[in-house]
Amino acid sequence: MASDADPLSPHAGRGPSPPRRGLGEAAAEGEGAVPKEAHPEPPPHLRSGCASASSLHDKVQSGLSPRAGTLSPRAGRGGRVGTVLALFVIVALLLAGALWRYAATLPPLDLTQASLRSTVILDRKGQLLRPFATADGRWRLPVSADAIDPRYLAMLKAYEDRRFDSHPGIDPAATLRAAWQWLAHGKIVSGGSTLSMQVARLVEPRAERSLPAKLRQMVRAVELERTLGKAGVLNLYLALAPYGGPVEGVRAASLAYFGREPARLSFAESALLVALPQSPEARRPDRFAANARRARDRVLDIAAERGVLTAAEAQAAKAEPVPVARKQFPMLAAHAAEQAHAADPDARVQHLTLDARLQASLEALATERATAAGPALSAAILAIDNRTGAVLAHVGSAGYLDAARAGAVDATQAVRSPGSALKPFIYALAFEDGLAHPETLLDDRPARFAASYAPENFDMGFRGTVTARVALQQSLNLPAVELLDAVGAARFVARLRGAGATILLPRDTAPGLPVALGGLGITLTDLARLYAGLVRSGTVPALTRRLDGPPAAPEPEWRVADPVAAWYVADILRGAPPPENALPGRISFKTGTSYGYRDAWAVGFDARVTIAVWIGRPDGASVPGLVGRSHAATILFDAFARFGGEPEALPRPRDALVATTANLPPPLRHIRRDAPKTFAATLGVPLKIAYPPDGARVDLGLSEGAQARLALKALGGQPPLTWMVDGLPVAEAMRRQSEWSPEGAGFARISVMDAAGASDSVVVRLE
Repeated sequence: MASDADPLSPHAGRGPSPPRRGLGEAAAEGEGAVPKEAHPEPPPHLRSGCASASSLHDKVQSGLSPRAGTLSPRAGRGGRVGTVLALFVIVALLLAGALWRYAATLPPLDLTQASLRSTVILDRKGQLLRPFATADGRWRLPVSADAIDPRYLAMLKAYEDRRFDSHPGIDPAATLRAAWQWLAHGKIVSGGSTLSMQVARLVEPRAERSLPAKLRQMVRAVELERTLGKAGVLNLYLALAPYGGPVEGVRAASLAYFGREPARLSFAESALLVALPQSPEARRPDRFAANARRARDRVLDIAAERGVLTAAEAQAAKAEPVPVARKQFPMLAAHAAEQAHAADPDARVQHLTLDARLQASLEALATERATAAGPALSAAILAIDNRTGAVLAHVGSAGYLDAARAGAVDATQAVRSPGSALKPFIYALAFEDGLAHPETLLDDRPARFAASYAPENFDMGFRGTVTARVALQQSLNLPAVELLDAVGAARFVARLRGAGATILLPRDTAPGLPVALGGLGITLTDLARLYAGLVRSGTVPALTRRLDGPPAAPEPEWRVADPVAAWYVADILRGAPPPENALPGRISFKTGTSYGYRDAWAVGFDARVTIAVWIGRPDGASVPGLVGRSHAATILFDAFARFGGEPEALPRPRDALVATTANLPPPLRHIRRDAPKTFAATLGVPLKIAYPPDGARVDLGLSEGAQARLALKALGGQPPLTWMVDGLPVAEAMRRQSEWSPEGAGFARISVMDAAGASDSVVVRLE
């Protein structure tokens, strides 16, 4: 039995488990079992079972002496044989009667414990990601014969039960042979157990070796065959056979000793798996390799004798070494598997949306880069199918078992400061409001907001006047804060929350301009969802993690931007300068670095997939030099390379305006409200919206479904005046008064432009 240091035992360190009896220890060995060394091999004339009875009878007849009325010594021996045969028949009849009477006294067969299996988490193609031990600490994985190498099954039947496919659960020939050997040798040489009887012993384990115990096994074997059929009995054996320590079943044993599923096994591996259940503790290859080799070679010899493989194949198989150590069970997507198991602990098999190949590749990437970045650093990667919202890869840390990096902490769910990673959504809101366009000019120069907030760029420099496209591609701080000041910090945070993201703000504080540079908390999962929304015309997907789960409840539509604004942002980010390990213009991406160099982020997408990356210390400590562009972005582009295929660009919406700054409508050429858009706008009284005032909440009774009209009034300017709402024209008049019928409640940006190109805008909330 495994010691308390058994690396596969889920109770490692809690003391030794009770010894488990093998199939060769619980009762006398079966047809193909290896007799203990103290038991000699039966002579050839006794191996033929009941078929030798007629030949023995002939010998008795031929043993008469020539002298009448007397018997020769040979005839005396024949008489003894006849007596034995008579006793043999009587014993067989008594046994049949005893079985019939004994069966009536047994309680119903209970398969509850035998049906318990380990929970297994599988990927979208059925590949094992991670198994979990049963409640009592056993590794007993679900398995069926159709998932096992046929060579193993053939070898198992040839060694344990040649007539398994034809007998009813009890093999009469094997039973009579065992009885004959017992009578001939005066002791039990073999028990005549079939595979069905061995399953009965596994279903109802009993320590004693007695005639009642053997009778019970026979009755239960017949009952199992009638209840489950041959396939069901074989599947039970494959799942319950002991392999030493907490390992049960051929699938768990194959993973523990060979590190792979039993669908493809060599002859040597098949023979070892056949031999171990007879004496699982004494033959454990990780403890008693010599015993395991002898038992394996014996199985190979018998398999060769019975035609399962050739003598040359058996000899070649004997040259293979036996494994001398157990391997760890698979632990891919450990965090995702753990969460799935916790969410539905009763489901024994769960199919997740993950791709095991991609998952393994990205786990290796995260471990490699976090190790290279420095001690105590971890990394997380999340990949989302943009079309379906399915999670394709979920790497929660740089190593689940790495305590030095807090590997058990799932960083995809940790709330951290995103740095500049949310800037694209500020721009999207400004584009949606008609406040700016990718070619609108913005000022990147020292400025002070709200009398006290004076942000600076990451490199402490300034670029002067730049387009919105350049400002976002270079992640300039001043233009982003200016845009957030224009759209409103509270409205921006409300938009993110309305898109389904969980946003945490510092305690007892209202949303302010610092949120543009990471002054809030968000998880990597929510950040990835928001970016996936840019691909899906602004609609944020609900993530799908399980393929075979119950139908998800319908969820409201989450929108982070309108389709045109989402495409503007995606088009800008596709032109962002890539890191040194990548080519430009292949994917849209954005990086972020939190204050104090605590977190480095990178999120990228194309039409197919969105991949989000985080790297930092799980305890939130500062890491000097940790920057999103140099650390997270390089991981991001390598992750896309491992995803494979050619990136796919997003299609341009029909309503998107592609123009240079000079060709834009005057209100979109420059963001500053105090700067005239044209020379003519510098003459006369400045244009200004008198009603509704900026920031007003106007109750029009829209929630009651009534049709309402909002009055629009302006001062100054040169008629005619063009009124616009969210960038779309709604009225044109020579007078400075007009009206507009809103379609529903919510925020609206109302703008007015006169004939000279002067403009003014306000943001109101309609109720």
